[in-house]
Parts: sequence; C-alpha cells; structure tokens
Amino acid sequence: MIIQPKTRGFICTTAHPDGCASQVQRQINYVKEQPAIQGPRNVLVVGASTGYGLASRIVAAFGASANTVGVYFDKEAEGSRTASAGWYNSAAFEAAAQDSESKSYSIVGDAFSDEIKAKTIDLIRAELGSVDLIVYSVASPRRVHPKTGEVFSSVIKPLGGTYRNKTVNFHSGEVTEAVIEPATEDEVRQTIAVMGGEDWQLWIDALSEAGVLADGATTVAYSYIGPEITHAVYREGTIGKAKNDLEATALRLNEQLGANGGRAFVSVNKALVTQSSSAIPVVPLYISALYKVMKEKGLHEGCIEQMYRLFSERLYGEGATPVDNKGLIRVDDWEMREDVQAEVEKLWTDLATENVYELSDLEGYRREFFQLFGFETDGIDYEADANPDVAIPNLR
Repeated sequence: MIIQPKTRGFICTTAHPDGCASQVQRQINYVKEQPAIQGPRNVLVVGASTGYGLASRIVAAFGASANTVGVYFDKEAEGSRTASAGWYNSAAFEAAAQDSESKSYSIVGDAFSDEIKAKTIDLIRAELGSVDLIVYSVASPRRVHPKTGEVFSSVIKPLGGTYRNKTVNFHSGEVTEAVIEPATEDEVRQTIAVMGGEDWQLWIDALSEAGVLADGATTVAYSYIGPEITHAVYREGTIGKAKNDLEATALRLNEQLGANGGRAFVSVNKALVTQSSSAIPVVPLYISALYKVMKEKGLHEGCIEQMYRLFSERLYGEGATPVDNKGLIRVDDWEMREDVQAEVEKLWTDLATENVYELSDLEGYRREFFQLFGFETDGIDYEADANPDVAIPNLR
C-alpha cells in the first residue's frame, strides 16, 4: 500500500515502516562510528520504542555491546491501519541486533501492569540472569494503577492562574496566543500518578525482589527543566510536579540501591522534537527558536547524540558521575548555556506569524516531527508500495 502521513493535531495517525527503519539505522550508524563504551552488560529499557528510550537502547546495544530487553506499548498493523511508529522502530532495531553478538528481546504491553513486570522478570531470569542497567523512559497520558485499578489521566496545565504565551501551529506556521486554565488539585494528583516516580519504584522493587537486579546496578530516568519561557506550563505546572516526584524517587532509589553498590539518577535532557513535546503549548515554538540558535552555534544534538554523551561521558565515563547541586545529571548543559538562552530570548520577543520561518527553525521542527513517524526521510520513495505488516524478531 502507499503510505502517506495523516495528522490529527500533534499526532500522526500513520507511520512508514521503511522510513522508521532508515531513521533507526541512522542512529545505529552514528553510535558505531563513536568510541566503544565500557559500560553495562545487560540492560532493561522500559519505554524503548521511541525518543530517548529507543536511543538509550541503541547506545547500550551498539555502543556498549550490551544485551537488551525492551518493554513498550505499541500496535502492529491491522487492516488498512499501519502499525505505530514505535512498532516499526523496534522491528528495525531487533532486525539489526540479530546481526550483532548481543542478545535482544522485546516485550509489548502495558509497562504499568504487574503482568508485564512479571513477564519481563521471567525473561530476564531465563535469558540474562540479571540486569545491571534499568532505563525508565515511559511517556504515557494514562495509567491504570496495578493494585487499585484506579485510572489516572495526566494534563498539561499551569498552577495557580491562567497562563498566556506564544505558541505555534507547526503545520501552518501560525503564531497565536495559548491560553491555558490552571489545573485542579485532582488533576495535579493524577498527573503525578501517571508521570511521577511510583511506577519506576515498582519496577526496581519487583526486579530486586525477584533476584534479577545485579549488585551495583544503575538506574536512570529522564526529565526536563528548560528556560523561564516554558516554566509556567512545564516545570512550574502539572508536569513539573510529576518531575519533582520523579526526582524524589531517584533519591530514594539511590539510597536503596546504594546498599549493594548501585546508583539511581535522573538525567535532565535537552528539549527535542518528540511526540510528547509536540503536545505541550509554547514548547514547539521554543524548540524551533532553540534549534536555530544551537544549529548556528554547532551545538545541536538529537536523541542519539544526547544518549551517547550521557552513557559515554556521564554514566560510564571516568570517575564519579557528575551531577548538579540537586543530584541531577545535566546533559541539557549546552541548551542552557547563557549565550544560547540569551539569543533564544531575543528571538522570542520578535517571533510572529510573519517572520516565524526567518527567526526560527520551524521547518526543521516540522520535518523532524514527520520523521518520528518515518516520513520526510531521505532515500525513501513514498510513492512506492510499502508493506505495513512488519514482524518484530524476538518478540516475547
């Protein structure tokens, strides 16, 4: 079938298998071109099919020659509906991993559930024995609590008052004002339940109790802080409350794992085009301005460059892992440089519909958005027939 992009707001409802495979191979090639990492041997990535989770798995497998288990919730093709981008990404990763010396396995299902945790533990016990790195990179708008059955839904809202700022429709280039009403206390509670640290803690506890968590194991989860421009809707909003909970969980886990020489971190990463960031008002316009500045300064990184730097320089570099005064790993350091932020702020003041393509890299943002789903990728003939029914090797 001929597969073309179909969008609904900040979501693309189709995905192209060949384009996704090409994007995954590009990341693999990048990692293979870098110096090898002396790091983990057996890695579990929870949320492994897109974005930072996928990049983490690629770096572990092709940078450190580690065995990997990827857990993710994606859908295969059905009828006229294509599979999700994450499904195609994982199929491409697993196919490439078959040609390496490392083991690789995929589990598809709800990472929040006890069932998937148990299934993952059984796989680790049978195939790897234990894991020494656990990457927690789950991005979901909804969670069913495994013990109570309560359904939580996250929201992207400010706290305390109505928020107004510039935003952009990255499809049309129209710059408008976003107006977002503040969250209720219950919305804050539910957002923390979905995006906070409780499930991360449950994963580590389950692995530990099952005896498949290696002594000296490391675990890392991902977060974002960003500039003042985005704080009201992000760091000081409902998502920020959830990230605070995630960071508090890291401190508890660090103490818990430290008894056996282990470590727990939150890595604060750079703002990038992801399915999650596309949903947050203001952020796409900020990223577009940021990309323009960082590309002009030669500082731009994508997911794979960020994760290679995290693994090679921070988690498994020489000496102790460098952290800030809150214990956070900061691979957003280039984004938050004073000269970068000063130029972004200057652009932000003048950004409008009439000049958005001149003062920002909105075209680059839009292209990267479609590349998340396998479109607008060099070397792919989008007028040719593509087979949407792609199997994932080593799917358990």
